[in-house]
Amino acid sequence: MNTLAPTRERLLDAAREIVEEDGYAGASVVAIAERAGLASGTLYRHFSSKEELFVELFRAVCDREVAAMRRAAASVNGSHVERLEKVLATFAERALRRPRLAWALIAEPVDPLVDAERLAYRERYRELTADALRGGIEAGEMPEQNVELTAAALVGGCGEALVGPLSPLAGAKPSRDEIIRALRTFVRRAVGAGAS
Repeated sequence: MNTLAPTRERLLDAAREIVEEDGYAGASVVAIAERAGLASGTLYRHFSSKEELFVELFRAVCDREVAAMRRAAASVNGSHVERLEKVLATFAERALRRPRLAWALIAEPVDPLVDAERLAYRERYRELTADALRGGIEAGEMPEQNVELTAAALVGGCGEALVGPLSPLAGAKPSRDEIIRALRTFVRRAVGAGAS
């Protein structure tokens, strides 16, 4: 923890570290303040509530994820189907690298304000997916379909497929490669693209 960082940043960094280790449930005001090297009351001088801190944290982390998915989409020189696979595989790969944080972002029970942010970010993921779908349909790589519904189903399906492997309570889990391979197959079949 950088003790010279501005107090608000120290609190956000501390909260992120704790969420990565113990999820939202472990990120109490006392634990966050302790990790930041501050008194508990300091949090309330910078955030109106713990929920406000978590909303800001959620936004910061998810903005990074959306940016990574955009970079992934831009990095593909191949087909739109490959771009779509890459975007959703990037989402899954990044989640599997930091499973506790991803579990908190995707599935852990959270306060209503944080849950509202979760829904807003799902919409951003859906928009990225819809863009790739539109391109694929226009290029004749996949059949006509309701782009908005298919995009929502793909984002929801990929998120749901990760819930088990990310869960801190899960027993045996498939390997990262198995998960990514299965998600790529799912994406290709769900959009009606030919076999790779």
